[in-house]
Amino acid sequence: MPALYAEIGGFDKVLELTCRWHQLCLADPDAAHPFEHDLHPYHNERLAAYLSEAFGGPALYSAGYGDESMVQRMHACNGEHLELDIACLALFDRALADVGIEGAPASRASAYFRRAIESQRAYCARGAEVPEGLPMNKE
Repeated sequence: MPALYAEIGGFDKVLELTCRWHQLCLADPDAAHPFEHDLHPYHNERLAAYLSEAFGGPALYSAGYGDESMVQRMHACNGEHLELDIACLALFDRALADVGIEGAPASRASAYFRRAIESQRAYCARGAEVPEGLPMNKE
């Protein structure tokens, strides 16, 4: 099966997706909270690097930002937030459509994103410790 990264259209399309998703989240009262403060100044680019690597593209995230353990730590210890997760997943699907990612690539990207968000629940409890050396969560 071809890499999802190539099917989507490469880094520029993944960056367009992350920018659109971020815009949609900020405009949605159920999804805005984590995006309203204390984000990395290059959040969209960093997320695009992560998704590019996760979708089978170049190792942009692990070469320049960190590893899966670091990603999990960024999202850990915030408790369960199912309503937020549901809202963010729906907006991700909308962002896919908005930027013209359709059909099988959109389905694969959506399924991956759902699995990635669900995997973060393993470390949602207050005081949860994320182990070192987690493998990259890939599509």
